[in-house]
Amino acid sequence: MSSLLEVLRAADFAARLHAGQRRKGEAQEPYLNHLIEVAEAVGEATASEATASEDPALIVAALLHDIVEDTLASLDDVAEAFGQDVADLVAELTDDKSVEKAVRKRRQVENAHAKSERAKILKVADVTSNLRALVESPPANWDIARRTAYFHWAAAVVDGCRGASASLEQAFDEAYSRGMAALEREAAAAERCVGRSGGDDAPPGPVAGALNPPA
Repeated sequence: MSSLLEVLRAADFAARLHAGQRRKGEAQEPYLNHLIEVAEAVGEATASEATASEDPALIVAALLHDIVEDTLASLDDVAEAFGQDVADLVAELTDDKSVEKAVRKRRQVENAHAKSERAKILKVADVTSNLRALVESPPANWDIARRTAYFHWAAAVVDGCRGASASLEQAFDEAYSRGMAALEREAAAAERCVGRSGGDDAPPGPVAGALNPPA
């Protein structure tokens, strides 16, 4: 089976199993948009890195990286449909949802350095997509402090993945810098608004980095 057909099969598989799921932002984009963005970033990185070559299995894994966490599919289902290599990559990106979310997030930071080089590529692309989404369409109930905490957590995760893909790391750094600048502007505007009104109940501004972001 050709690599292109395998990627298309994975996109179809993901679309069917993630059907009806949407991102948490106000725009409520179909969740499939995120999976495609991650797969595109991975494909571009593996094709352009001087020491890398195209890796269709990694692109397939990018499309399926949330399939076990967020749908009824199992790793065995992934292995049967797309092979053990893809299933192993998806497993590296899959959290144990029987564990409290704060613990899962902390473990992502602690274990990032131990992931395979290909899983690190997936993780950086995934986190970069999430940062961009937080800037472009944040969830309505995520205040400045919660979004800032997520940015700091994401930076800690990516620090453990560095060395796998220079181009993806650059994309993350740019997304992080733009996002933090936007959050700082938003916090400053909120403080000015409170100052003009003379109120004491200012909304929370950016907070120090944390390894345990809000749920």
